[in-house]
Amino acid sequence: MANSKGRRRRFGAIRRLPSGRYQARYPGPDGVMRPAPFTFETTAEADDWLAEKQTEIRRGEWRDPEAGAVSFRAYADKWVEERELAPLTRDLYRYLLDKHLTAFTSLDLDEITAPRVREWRAERLRTTGAKTMTAKAYRLLKAIMETAVDDELISRNPCRIKGAGKEKAAERRIATVAQVDALADAVGMRWRLMVYLGAYGPMRPEELAGLRRRDVDVDTLRIHVRRAEPERMDGRRVQGSTKSEAGTRILPAFLRRELRWHLESYAEPGPDGLLFVGEKGAPFRRSTFGRKWRKARELVGMPEGFRFYDLRHTGHTLSTRSGATLKDTMVRAGQSSEKAALIYQHSDEDRQEEVAAGLDATVRKARAAAARKAAERRPGTDLARGG
Repeated sequence: MANSKGRRRRFGAIRRLPSGRYQARYPGPDGVMRPAPFTFETTAEADDWLAEKQTEIRRGEWRDPEAGAVSFRAYADKWVEERELAPLTRDLYRYLLDKHLTAFTSLDLDEITAPRVREWRAERLRTTGAKTMTAKAYRLLKAIMETAVDDELISRNPCRIKGAGKEKAAERRIATVAQVDALADAVGMRWRLMVYLGAYGPMRPEELAGLRRRDVDVDTLRIHVRRAEPERMDGRRVQGSTKSEAGTRILPAFLRRELRWHLESYAEPGPDGLLFVGEKGAPFRRSTFGRKWRKARELVGMPEGFRFYDLRHTGHTLSTRSGATLKDTMVRAGQSSEKAALIYQHSDEDRQEEVAAGLDATVRKARAAAARKAAERRPGTDLARGG
């Protein structure tokens, strides 16, 4: 190939433009001549650029500059569709794409640069203050762009902000035994057992939604968590698996009466009857229960940030105070992580019965102390008179 002065070149070609600047072109591995994306002030600069391109091709590092001209949103939708995701995870990713990653919707993959990612994140934090959702959206964006790198559509992931995908979890709130009792009373007779199982099971909302009569053994105080039924954003419930194989929960003895009473009064009939149904016989709904939970929380005087899920943290804390080890608490909560750290710690069924008994004693002691304090405050009693 010859340049504007007629000199033969070994790789590529350089020509002088009417503006006085120089344009470089080179043959890709497919034989197509491609121009540089910008012009050069001198032939030496153009020569250097061509040498870099030739090196990329020889090392197998060259990528078609047109490969990244793929719509981000189309690629992201395909990315979500191709993965085996749990229904709630799929819903979350769609929500993040629709609500938090719209700044990239009209861009091609190769137009998403590191500066644009930084600007997007700063804007989200500044205008919304949604740190948790911004971190989730950043992690999703980074994962999608990393796949684009693997697909050789872009050469480098533009998501390179250190720590941007980490969520700083707020300190979990803990309820007292008296507050759990008050919440159970305030939420109503139909749902009080759900509060107690959330705290002393401790069970997740989606696990509670999936409980059937046959899962409950009142005599041995065991609940078998065989399934989870999470509720999607459109209100539909889907069948899901539990988060671990630790599916049997042994309950403290004071819950036997609550279990028996609920089964007699509110659970659906038959072995497969749902444990929790609404007033009109419909399955447990997150939105319906959420209204009752918020009202109960307000009546009890609990902070607005106290979530139903925080009852699990309450149960963990009380179990630990009653003598449970970390492994005991993990089994009780249906968790199976931390295998490396806990491989030499064991928690069999006998130990779980001991933990349940300790939890029973802890709750009974707290209730007795609260009753004594209440009696001391009532006028006319021997305790009030110091007798």
